[in-house]
Amino acid sequence: MAGRAVVRGVGHYLPEQIVPNAAFEKTLDTTDEWIRTRSGIERRHFAAKDETTSDLATRAAEAALADAGMTADQLDAIVLATSTADLTFPSAATMVQARLGMTNGYAFDVQAVCAGFVYALSNANALIVSGQAKRVLVIGAETFSRIMDWTDRSTCVLFGDGAGALVLEYEEAAGTPQDRGILSVDLNSDGRYKDLLYVDGGVSTQTTGHLRMQGNQVFRHAVEKLAQTAETALGKAGLSSADVDWIVPHQANIRIIQGTAKKMGLPMDKVVVTVQDHGNTSAASIPLALSVGKARGQIKTGDLVVTEAIGGGLAWGAVVLRW
Repeated sequence: MAGRAVVRGVGHYLPEQIVPNAAFEKTLDTTDEWIRTRSGIERRHFAAKDETTSDLATRAAEAALADAGMTADQLDAIVLATSTADLTFPSAATMVQARLGMTNGYAFDVQAVCAGFVYALSNANALIVSGQAKRVLVIGAETFSRIMDWTDRSTCVLFGDGAGALVLEYEEAAGTPQDRGILSVDLNSDGRYKDLLYVDGGVSTQTTGHLRMQGNQVFRHAVEKLAQTAETALGKAGLSSADVDWIVPHQANIRIIQGTAKKMGLPMDKVVVTVQDHGNTSAASIPLALSVGKARGQIKTGDLVVTEAIGGGLAWGAVVLRW
């Protein structure tokens, strides 16, 4: 018998403040139409001044635990994907651990920018199938509004804040593509592309910095690499695009989402799309979309789901799972 990491619960949290595209017209040479036609984004949420990444993560975690019918003391580990942790250290994951009242097990952060949740899911899956944990809470949470250059109209209109979370649990399985749970993972990175998407500051330079992006270059890499990693992950699971019920992609840009689906030969009605409401929430975007997709009645038990993402690094990857 093989063991699988099966999704037991999902949840998300979005800050109260909703910022429509029109809000940027006052300070930037841009319009609602310009933003919508190029990105598909209509609005996004921004964290309140006193709201941190661990705050958002905790709320999403509580929602996922409630959905799973579990309490924090039943968890063995927390893996939190973020590039915008509250402090240089300790990890945001340990802050969530404390807030949830979880005094056992362990918690750590994973940093792979927009691909962070895929990397976190991969790590959580590895912990479970290797026997190092039975139940793992996987979170993606970001406050990208804190690293925006508000004078750069090409980037600051694209990002938002939020958090999403999944609870994974070990389950005995037959070891076939029909199993529930995570069926395969494909991870990639190529550090030669650092200058396409990065923050021009950090701890060792003693600056916070702002996000910098060569949007057209990132776009070019995104469609090709996302379709490729999704196909590779499906192949590892012994499946193909024809088996897919839902693609739940990183929500960065509607054109990238459409381009990837087309390259995979899948119609848009098999894609969970939330980018219009959330903008790009980096590592939070896939768990947010999974939670919203389930709440909408799109994702159901037994559905084959493919998640894929690309972010700074460049880092990219995909996870195939049966819900």
